[in-house]
Amino acid sequence: MRAVGRNVLRKDGVSKVTGAARYIDDLTFPNLLYGRTIRSTIPAGEIAGVHLNFDTAGFTIVDYRDIAGRNIVALIEDDQPCLAEREIRHVAEPILLLAHADRERLLAADVQIDYRASTPNYDPAASAITFKTITIDKGDLDRGFAAADRIVEGEYRVGHQEQLYIEPNGVIAVPGPDGPGGDEGGIVIYGSMQCPYYVHRAITVLLDLPDDHVRIIQTETGGGFGGKEEYPSMIAGHAALLARKARRPVKIIYDRVEDMLATTKRHPGIIRHRTGVTRDGRLTAMEIDVLLDGGAYATLSAVVLSRGVIHASGPYRCDHIRVRGRATMTNTPPNGAFRGFGAPQTQFATEVHMDRIADALGLDPVRVRDINALRPGDTTATGQRLGRDCSARQVLREAVARTDFTRRRKALAGSNRGIGLSLFFHGSGFTGGGEVKLASKAALALTERGARILVASTEIGQGTRTMHAQIVADTLGVPYDCIDVNAADTGEVPNSGPTVASRTCMIVGRILQRCAEDMRARLGAMTPRQYLRAHGPLVVTKEYEKPSDITWDDSSYRGDAYGSYGWACDVVEVEVDRDTWQATPVAFTTVHEIGKAIHPMLAKGQIEGGSAQGIGYALIEEVVMRDGRMANGQLTNYTIPTTLDTPAIEVVMLENPYKHGPFGAKGVGEMPIDGPAPAVINALRHAGFDLREIPATPEKIMRARSASPEQRRPSAERESLRSSARSGSELGVGPQRAK
Repeated sequence: MRAVGRNVLRKDGVSKVTGAARYIDDLTFPNLLYGRTIRSTIPAGEIAGVHLNFDTAGFTIVDYRDIAGRNIVALIEDDQPCLAEREIRHVAEPILLLAHADRERLLAADVQIDYRASTPNYDPAASAITFKTITIDKGDLDRGFAAADRIVEGEYRVGHQEQLYIEPNGVIAVPGPDGPGGDEGGIVIYGSMQCPYYVHRAITVLLDLPDDHVRIIQTETGGGFGGKEEYPSMIAGHAALLARKARRPVKIIYDRVEDMLATTKRHPGIIRHRTGVTRDGRLTAMEIDVLLDGGAYATLSAVVLSRGVIHASGPYRCDHIRVRGRATMTNTPPNGAFRGFGAPQTQFATEVHMDRIADALGLDPVRVRDINALRPGDTTATGQRLGRDCSARQVLREAVARTDFTRRRKALAGSNRGIGLSLFFHGSGFTGGGEVKLASKAALALTERGARILVASTEIGQGTRTMHAQIVADTLGVPYDCIDVNAADTGEVPNSGPTVASRTCMIVGRILQRCAEDMRARLGAMTPRQYLRAHGPLVVTKEYEKPSDITWDDSSYRGDAYGSYGWACDVVEVEVDRDTWQATPVAFTTVHEIGKAIHPMLAKGQIEGGSAQGIGYALIEEVVMRDGRMANGQLTNYTIPTTLDTPAIEVVMLENPYKHGPFGAKGVGEMPIDGPAPAVINALRHAGFDLREIPATPEKIMRARSASPEQRRPSAERESLRSSARSGSELGVGPQRAK
């Protein structure tokens, strides 16, 4: 029986349900020490002195002078120190490390830091340091605006968002004989992480060790959402420095407050739109400015900005587009990866702006989207020509039909409820030439029963092990239960790249599929057991191969930004309590086209989870920064959606296969968070609240109360709109005008 397309049992299901799965804080080693990080308490300035006001006997103490290699967290830019030497750029910047066998004595140790404070900057627009600037140009903007009947402008703001994975960051560093000849120079890191090879590179640079002296092993990981993409390199570096100096294993586990205070979050942003449109709603020009707050260091701001600007024009056809994007420095903790990776910020602005365009023209918001939605053969802002797997109009029409959107919108007019939608897309895999630069590898080892998967792709709750095993089983022609998955251990598996960017299925899954195809050809008519007895061990390794029809120029940002895109449409109804001004989603429908659902239940779970996170982003997840510090860094006052805050989520999955994906699959994990926030804000606009910033807290909703767009229109215009809707298709979409 085939595995792909079926809800097979998860590879990690039994161990997690029974409690047998061991997370990082479940592990211990002989002579273990506990580690602690001493952090800055000011947002900007210099270190003037460090005072140890405790008995240091039995303590291991590390500062920047104990670093054998380079004092950086190796990633993209070499600007972030592992331990501050003199300059302080943000609250909670690491300065000193302590370790002790007694956790209570460790926590009681009193360290005083003297500072020479300087004036911090919290305004990304006023920053003197720009981490990255990107420009996308298509067509002639002046010509596009000259063809417009109307120009609509708007500014949209998005705030921080905390990943809030269930399990905080944690690692154990074990020094020992892991180098050539069994010398004592090696180190092994166990940890909760998404990208073992990121950590591997960071440790080799920090400790000045050869690659084969460093081994990184991912333990069971309780969620990541991007928050464990780059940050584990920092905490692993701290544990490794302590372990090397103490010559004993060191465990560092953050509590929730430290995790929220010190680690990366979603980039806040200010996005401005200036759009030319004709009277019938056709886009003639799109000018977009994107400003992201990178925080104190660059981390992943460059790639977050890249994805953000590529998605900034939304899933819409327009001949004349200019997108300008920049990420700048502020004196707040660095921002980094979070599910969606820049696209939720920019597509929020685009989709709220589209509703405002429809309102300005007196047109139905569905009609405006349907006229402008990308079709096969159209080109995106980067000039990428879309293939048959472009499904923007299909998801839009399916969502409108399932929710009876047009009729429901009329029925709710003037009430305390509103209905809104968002149309969005998301590129699968790394941007542009990223996959080529990664040159990811995957391997498959033959076993007597079937095969063992060897990849660095991590299981963080999304079902990686299961999905990969399904692809390999069906390609190899063996039962799903005959496929094993090796731990993500850099000492045993090749570098298949980071577990990010909706690439684990489409990119790594396809490499594994090619491995399985090769292995099946070698087996011929033999069973795995027969082959092993006749020929000995067999390991097939393959490297990513760029499809010949993909071209990209990093310097001009022109060409095929991604191999393929997923497409989706969200429809949400929101009810506003006119006494408390609290907005509550009461109905949510999402239609996703993801190529092929390898495991339908897991794919649905990804969509439901991402949608819930998007609702939190829209309404309740507010990071309060005071003097450069997160003031609500605990679960008592940073709230995320519970089952009481989210309605039943109806998930509809369409399949439009991508020819280079395994069994036609695209990515699914990132896209679901792109659409809920604008759909919620558009529903609030329909209910009479003109908001252009998230989260839409009760205070903001109260300030934004006004007549709804429907109520603001003259009666004759409202009647004209109704007549137009009645004369349209059964979906409420009026006649379309050719491009």
